[in-house]
Amino acid sequence: MRKKHVAGAPWRNFYGRISGKGLHSSHKRYLAEDLSDLAPSGVTWEENPDRHPLDLKAIFGDDRPVWLEVGFGGGEHLIHQAEQNPNVGIIGCEPYINGVATLLGKIRKSGVTNLSVHPGDARDMMDVLPEGSIERAFLLYPDPWPKSRHHRRRFVTPEHLDPLVRCLKAGAIFRVATDIEDYVRQTMEQMTLRNDFEWLAETADDWRTAWPDWYSTRYEQKALREDRTPHYMTFRKL
Repeated sequence: MRKKHVAGAPWRNFYGRISGKGLHSSHKRYLAEDLSDLAPSGVTWEENPDRHPLDLKAIFGDDRPVWLEVGFGGGEHLIHQAEQNPNVGIIGCEPYINGVATLLGKIRKSGVTNLSVHPGDARDMMDVLPEGSIERAFLLYPDPWPKSRHHRRRFVTPEHLDPLVRCLKAGAIFRVATDIEDYVRQTMEQMTLRNDFEWLAETADDWRTAWPDWYSTRYEQKALREDRTPHYMTFRKL
């Protein structure tokens, strides 16, 4: 689906879901009452056509480390990391409004205060993140786009990796988790072609074993029930 063009904005096709089945009344309430306080302003092209960098200190209140999760789904991992790392600010990007509403409910329940939520395309967020501002990034069970002709839509392409690397600090960690073997293949092909990341695996167990602070999401649990093998890839920006 092609979004409405805004003067000065590049053409960006977006192929994922933006909305699903009707929202529960509680989800509608979360969106109406909570999203405006948690969504950073200045991300969309309508708000910020000149693409001025965001003031992350203004968003989180201090100079804390900032992490980024691309496509947080239902938000389980995002909430877990926020609870375990209260001194870190975490930005979550998710265009699927049902997932955003689900996360907002989890934020209410958990009481975490170190999250910022962008209900839209991660590319728009990466446009306005200050250069070298992100210390850790997560890409967890992304849309696999299984058909060969759709592989160019995957996140692990230069269209997404180039702006991501601009946002990452030197030494920043980029984690990728997927149960799709062909996604692993494309990830490794694309990442090894680059000279700005290094793969941190030394043995096979390094990409077969989950990270010590990992929270298994509902997507992973579904993969395990269907006998698919999760892979955990860790890269460091050089």
